[in-house]
Amino acid sequence: MKQVVQNYKSGELAVLDVPAPGCKPGGVLVRTSYSLISTGTELMKVSEAGMSMLGKARSRPDQVAKVMQSVAVNGVPATYRKVMGKLDSYTPLGYSLCGVVEQVGDGIDDVKVGDLVACAGNEHALHAELNWVPKNLYARVPDGLAARHAAFGTVGSIALQGVRQGEPRLGEVALVVGLGLIGQLVVQLLTASGARVVGVDPDPVRCGLAERLGAAVCGDPASPAVEAAVAELTDGHGVDQVYLAAGGADNQPVELAARLSRDRGRVVDIGKCRLDLPWNAYYEKELDVRFSRSYGPGRYDPEYELDGRDYPIGYVRWTERRNLACFLDLMHRGRVDVEPLVSHVADFDDAVETYRSLKDGDLKAVAVLFRYPGQTAEAVEAAVPEVAVPAVRVAPRPVLPVRSPVRLAFVGAGNYATSMLLPHLVGRDGVELSTVVTTTALSAANARRKFGFARATTDLDAVLGDPSVDAVFVVTRHSSHAALTREALLAGKAVFVEKPLALSGDELAGVLAAVEESGNDRIQVGFNRRFAPLLQEARRRFGARTGPASLRYLVNAGRLQDGSWYLRQGTEGSRFDGEGGHFIDTASWLLGADPVSVYATAAPGGDDLQVVLGYPDGSTAAIGYVTTGPSGFPKETLDLIADGKVLKLDDFVRASVHGPERWVSSRLPKARDKGQNAELAAFVRAVRTGGPMPVPLESLVATTAATLAVRAGLAAGAPVTLAGPR
Repeated sequence: MKQVVQNYKSGELAVLDVPAPGCKPGGVLVRTSYSLISTGTELMKVSEAGMSMLGKARSRPDQVAKVMQSVAVNGVPATYRKVMGKLDSYTPLGYSLCGVVEQVGDGIDDVKVGDLVACAGNEHALHAELNWVPKNLYARVPDGLAARHAAFGTVGSIALQGVRQGEPRLGEVALVVGLGLIGQLVVQLLTASGARVVGVDPDPVRCGLAERLGAAVCGDPASPAVEAAVAELTDGHGVDQVYLAAGGADNQPVELAARLSRDRGRVVDIGKCRLDLPWNAYYEKELDVRFSRSYGPGRYDPEYELDGRDYPIGYVRWTERRNLACFLDLMHRGRVDVEPLVSHVADFDDAVETYRSLKDGDLKAVAVLFRYPGQTAEAVEAAVPEVAVPAVRVAPRPVLPVRSPVRLAFVGAGNYATSMLLPHLVGRDGVELSTVVTTTALSAANARRKFGFARATTDLDAVLGDPSVDAVFVVTRHSSHAALTREALLAGKAVFVEKPLALSGDELAGVLAAVEESGNDRIQVGFNRRFAPLLQEARRRFGARTGPASLRYLVNAGRLQDGSWYLRQGTEGSRFDGEGGHFIDTASWLLGADPVSVYATAAPGGDDLQVVLGYPDGSTAAIGYVTTGPSGFPKETLDLIADGKVLKLDDFVRASVHGPERWVSSRLPKARDKGQNAELAAFVRAVRTGGPMPVPLESLVATTAATLAVRAGLAAGAPVTLAGPR
């Protein structure tokens, strides 16, 4: 088999052919699918190997002390031979991987051949095609979690153990110093635990990434904005805990920790940074300094790691194996997202060049994965073979016309509701704005005053239990859409829910379960582009087609302001999760079918995506979703080509059709009409008359499934099939 090795004396890196390990009792033999490069620990080791002997000594004073002890006991010649022999040997690299169990040793009954497992340890989870892994250093990967994500298990356990040492509590404020791989994971774990996070790193790209993943504010350690943010979030008291996830010889991290901590705050060292504690500062605040040892209890204990002797859970709740399983579960449930951290995926055979590029700075990365020969297809198939498009199973109840006016209730009254929906409903004939529900009394009162709602409340049950309310608009944050839609359906209401309908397959299934249980399929999702008058006219002018079509849709989404809740990917999904359905729905409407396949690629460390949808007749739609374009360029441009004809849309301002007959619209002089008014009219009409909803539920489900498939495809690194109901 092949394995990555390094000669610590010469610094040489190589991929060697070495004997495969045997499968011993008490462990399993694992064929690696993906292994993760620790861009902190491993690169430090690679860099040290390239130093002179003096440089090596300066970087590892602990080892120099051992050498001096050996000299005192064994003499100089014997010690020299011992040291040179150890240095001039190949040593392994790597300690975090995911792979498939190939053989099970005696005494193992919790996994079987073919299971996907995450593995840990710098002796058992190496960058190698095969590894023997003892029982307490592997954990089974939950079904549906991608192998490339599970490869983060060990590094995630390190971050998780560090957070456990800090003991964060709901509402506390934490400072994370260093936003490399460990720091980014710590940010997400703290956010998931209910803490508010301030991040510090000199790299603005890493700061931006941490903010997208849940941090409240991030900045350069020397920036006054960081201290201002801490003062604002803590009322001037200082942060409750500091996590040192930085490396290097600079003492700035521990000095910054003292300056920004509150009295009796906690400081947790996770990384390997200089720790010359300024005595006065730490004494005066009586700071609690804690160390986090690797993956958790059990680490460095041979009886635990090699002999498989577990610690009783009543005495040691979180061992390194239980930490590993916990981190896998957090990823599986969407509480931690590692995909934005993946900067590069390299073939295992290119390992040496990858390390050199990282060391020389040619490859700037947060996380880099090795993909192993012969395992990619199996790992992808095991993780995401397909995304199911759930069946819509409902025996619709009879729907009768409602009295006039149609009474509407709004759950949520944020910017989109107040700027894009309510202005089209105020004063509309046959419509009464009955009730507005918000989380705060003042926002409800403001909405009532501005738009003339009959009632304002913070009690959702007051709407769901009101028989006079005909339809409920769900215009809250993304993470609550599915649950609120489900409640409204079960209460017998027609529902208009802003996109997205759901952020996961489980949420989508929950909505459909409510449809089946209640017999109420009266749903409209706010996919408004298909209702835009200009695009409707262009589609009519384009006419029917006979052959496959090619559609290109460029979305110049632009950057979001710092602090926007759209950046909270851990709870609210990615930006494409939130609004990608708009563009998929528009493409499917223009092509007259639902997609059957999705292929997605992403730029490292950002939100830019390229999504290619395949359709039953061979048509394709390529959606480019970019956040880095200039603000002066149109937000949405679209081209549809088929049968010798081209339809062009320029940001809902102008459209044209080129072919046997040419048509060019007049340029709209005022605000773009993206179809909200026409969509609302169609929804109100359907509620009033009892007629069909504007868009069939099957289409809404298919679009939602395709949007979810984008995330699944990014995780798998492969095309995803949208499988219809079986």
